[in-house]
Amino acid sequence: MRKIYYINTLLIISALILGACGIAGNMKLDPVSKDFFEYARLIMTGPEKDIFNHLPDYESREQFIEEFWIKRDPDPGTEENEFEEEFFRRIDYANQRFREGIPGWKTPRGRIYIYLGPPDRVMQRPYINDPQIKGMVWWGYYKYRLGIEFVDRKGDGCYSYSRQDSIAGGLLHAIERAKFGQAYSTDFERVISDFHMSYNSKTREIQASLPVNFLSFKAEEGMLKAVFEFEFFIYERKGKSKDRIKREKFFEITEEELPEIEKIYFTFPYDLKPGKYYFDAVLIVKPDITKVRKIFKIKV
Repeated sequence: MRKIYYINTLLIISALILGACGIAGNMKLDPVSKDFFEYARLIMTGPEKDIFNHLPDYESREQFIEEFWIKRDPDPGTEENEFEEEFFRRIDYANQRFREGIPGWKTPRGRIYIYLGPPDRVMQRPYINDPQIKGMVWWGYYKYRLGIEFVDRKGDGCYSYSRQDSIAGGLLHAIERAKFGQAYSTDFERVISDFHMSYNSKTREIQASLPVNFLSFKAEEGMLKAVFEFEFFIYERKGKSKDRIKREKFFEITEEELPEIEKIYFTFPYDLKPGKYYFDAVLIVKPDITKVRKIFKIKV
């Protein structure tokens, strides 16, 4: 069994939860937008919160909500959005299972369940050598190599995060994956970290690059082939959605040439006026259907 690391979740998750709770400024939301933000802020990235908090009207927020779930849809070819359905299923489960005087999705265990899903192993009330702790629950996530402790200090069935010191990085990475709608994958870590995008104001082009090592190709007629579907959601940093563009790129190379290159480069003609933008880039690579999503800050 791989080693399970105990995490000092108290400070980490408290910061994440507090960071998920507020709306910038004094913006008044319509009922639909307010209901959406109440839950979706849990899995919003920092740039997404910034964008949402500056949307000026209902129409722009409606468009943002639609795109928010589209970006996270693991299989756009089906009518269902499996990520959205699973997200709300986890909220419902948390509300039913973790009743501690507040809605279950707001409790520490509820938040972790929403981010990471059901644990692979649960230990209820293991040996406790601390008179100040009345109960303890331990959740193990093998694929993330995480162990998370929740403690009941009053005996009232309300659990908080343990104060135990340990490594924090694994939990942060797992939560970031949840925010981007990504499943756990070692290969995904490499691809998303190396996927890069920029804008060349001289040539008026979007430029993208990604590593070759973790891509799969289809052998056909003596060539290795792949299809790349790029979708860019472009937002002004202090305003509403600017544009949404989708492009498909075909790539082929001989097996002998493949070891000689490290990255594949693509360009897309696109005119941007001077300003600051967020580029929310979604990339689907075929034939293995690898999906990568990353948000870039672009200044022109």
